[in-house]
Amino acid sequence: MQDATAGDPITGLKWTRKTLRALARTLCSKGFKIGFVTPRRLLQEQDYAIRVNRKRLTKKQAPQRDRQMRYLIRLRRRFLKAGQPVISVDTKKRELIGNFKNAGGTWRRKARAVLEYDFPSDADGVAIPFGI
Repeated sequence: MQDATAGDPITGLKWTRKTLRALARTLCSKGFKIGFVTPRRLLQEQDYAIRVNRKRLTKKQAPQRDRQMRYLIRLRRRFLKAGQPVISVDTKKRELIGNFKNAGGTWRRKARAVLEYDFPSDADGVAIPFGI
């Protein structure tokens, strides 16, 4: 747990990463007579709530982005014209290549033994699936 009660010298903001119970204990140790539900009530009265981050911000697009998309569109049209299936996968996740545990399962008679740890140094390489 971290606590910065002095606040940020530039913005003056104060923050804490204490649990509600830890906040109550701290306030009790400073002489306040409160229960462990009081910090929650006080925070809710100030319109605080547990919130998750939302992905809403964007950065400047890479200059090659349009060129890459035009290439993928041309490739897709070529496959469709030839009567071939088109599967598009767009990901930024890096997958280690090697004997590692991956999410999901497959039908098998016995479980496959894999390395205990997924260290990049143990990988045969890295795959970044993308495109068509």
